[in-house]
Amino acid sequence: MLRFPARLLALVVGSAMAGACTTDSGTAGAGSPDAPPVFRVDASWPRELPNDWILGSITSVFVDAQDHVWITHLPETLTPEEAAAVQDPPIGECCVPAPVVIELDPEGTVVQAWGDPATQDVSEFPRNAHGLFVDHNGFVWIGTYRHHRVMKFTRSGEHLLTLGEYDVNGGSDHTTLLGGPAGVWVDPETNEVFVADGYRNRRVVVFDGETGEYRRHWGAYGEPPDDEAEYDYAARTGDTPPPPQFSTVHGLVGSSDGLIYVADRRGNRVQVFRQDGDYVAEKTVAPLTRASGSAFVVALSPDEEQRWLYLADGTNHKVWVLRRSDLEVVGEFGRGGRQAGQFIRPHGMDVDSQGNVYVGEASTGRRVQKFVAEMNQ
Repeated sequence: MLRFPARLLALVVGSAMAGACTTDSGTAGAGSPDAPPVFRVDASWPRELPNDWILGSITSVFVDAQDHVWITHLPETLTPEEAAAVQDPPIGECCVPAPVVIELDPEGTVVQAWGDPATQDVSEFPRNAHGLFVDHNGFVWIGTYRHHRVMKFTRSGEHLLTLGEYDVNGGSDHTTLLGGPAGVWVDPETNEVFVADGYRNRRVVVFDGETGEYRRHWGAYGEPPDDEAEYDYAARTGDTPPPPQFSTVHGLVGSSDGLIYVADRRGNRVQVFRQDGDYVAEKTVAPLTRASGSAFVVALSPDEEQRWLYLADGTNHKVWVLRRSDLEVVGEFGRGGRQAGQFIRPHGMDVDSQGNVYVGEASTGRRVQKFVAEMNQ
């Protein structure tokens, strides 16, 4: 369901999606430049991790300007059998939890890794890391969803700045405290940091990327967030109105034409805003999805017009392909399973400069897979 308030309908039709392709891909033939891309899994990527490392649940995937793939994971989700070599005493020869943050080159080889909960204080590393973004200045921003912080690091892991306070939440209208931040996006033009502050709070909140000073925030439809509002997500039907408040603001990304796309996970939707919080449009995907919802993480294709919007769905175990101009679903890839090209809870996702999509799994799969784009975008 694509929902436009009447007051914004003319704005949306006329200029809100300016620059995006408007051709109906449903009528485009195979191989047409107007058709959405299709993907095949590259089962050879990534290469084997060094030092007997093993990954826990993958919480974020990000591709930087060098096409290096960054991931964060949760070592604490590993079982004793999986991390047998670090038990006291060891119960087996392998394996060792990998550092929290890992950088891979385009071939899938580890470039560097940092963040060690066994040796670092919680003030120095992103405990329960969730959401990673490398900005235009090379700084690395990481959310920590269970402990209400977003932390800024150098590329090599030196801690520079913290937004929020460890284990303190002041609600959705607080200007300095956070409440379960997940995704992060930094605008290269303004150096503003946009945070999907949604595991406890119900908002998008914006800070200055240099000083950490609060700028603004908003809730669903650009309205003030209400932490007390209730909505029966389990009882939804095809005729149920969408929730008036955000449910789980889980991921977000900014487009080159000044829009912010927000994944409201349990709300089963993507909402679109201008950078000042002015609401533009909404798309509900798989509306009867329950549990954790269908809208986990959003990413944009790398072509100049950014024609395609990708939505990772961690409950239906797939990636949806949407046409950005009208938010219509035009394709999908993946399904539930543990074989190559399948997913169990896709949770982190991004796209490289060639249009290849990288997807990380947060459940028992605990891996990152590369999907090669086979059609020109």
